[in-house]
Amino acid sequence: MKIMASAREVFGNVLMELGRKDHSIVALNADLSSSTKTSIFAKEFPERFFNMGIAEQNMMAAAAGLATTGKKVFASTFAVFATGRVYDQIRQSIAYPRLNVKIVATHGGITVGGDGASHQMLEDIALMRVLPNMTIIIPADAVETDRVIRYIVEHEGPSYIRLPRTKSPVLFSDDYTFEPGKGHVISEGDDVTIMAIGLLVDRAIDAAKLLKNKGISAGVVNMSCVKPIDRELIIECAGKTGAIVTAEEHSIIGGLGEAVASVLVQNAPCIQEMVAIPDVFGESGESEELMTKYGLTVEDIARKAERALERKAVMC
Repeated sequence: MKIMASAREVFGNVLMELGRKDHSIVALNADLSSSTKTSIFAKEFPERFFNMGIAEQNMMAAAAGLATTGKKVFASTFAVFATGRVYDQIRQSIAYPRLNVKIVATHGGITVGGDGASHQMLEDIALMRVLPNMTIIIPADAVETDRVIRYIVEHEGPSYIRLPRTKSPVLFSDDYTFEPGKGHVISEGDDVTIMAIGLLVDRAIDAAKLLKNKGISAGVVNMSCVKPIDRELIIECAGKTGAIVTAEEHSIIGGLGEAVASVLVQNAPCIQEMVAIPDVFGESGESEELMTKYGLTVEDIARKAERALERKAVMC
């Protein structure tokens, strides 16, 4: 039985804890603090919390302004509003001047579920990846979320952190250490490497177990830091297994898969398969039903790994 935990709850509690020690921390929200869990911070530090209302563009502009005064600014809302609605403000007022704003978005990906396509942000990683100066981290579980929030509070410059709506399995123990710009090797493999982010890391681990029962040795890497990405580890895995599968709860365009492909094509060309959402909008439904429909299951990851091995065999 897997232990489940909410990354959103962890974010809210860690932010409150850090706020007690560092009075330069301020939090902004766009009328969704109970969902993003910045309400936990707001209850203890009402003088350092600003509810900007349903005015996300204004929130990002205000966040930029506060950052120029030396504040460590956390700006939170749903991923669809935190990137799409405010792209110009992030580009011009936060990324370009390299201001110290930490955008922590919740409700990312298809698992927003019943809220449907209008709220299922599948393009956020692509939007943030193309911006110079932007750090992008997609934690795999609640433990890593804790470590990431503690890291970005001291990191200078803009950051984008994407958290899910749903609870997810706890993958790491209390001694887990987050290393910025580094992938975390969960298990070694000789035949194929599965690189995953967010909710797909747990499924990648289960896919590796499924493959092991078929005599296939699959390594698993948590590539939570999408930008800057761990180029050295990608090249190393390509050399070791000659086959890589990327897995993400994001559009197949512009996300982890293409970030890894860019490293491979320039440095260590090898077979690659991608598990991601096709070039479509989402739809309303239960989270697990949607993960199945859009090909993000354990079995889908395992099938892509087998497909990669078939292609590698032909190449050899």
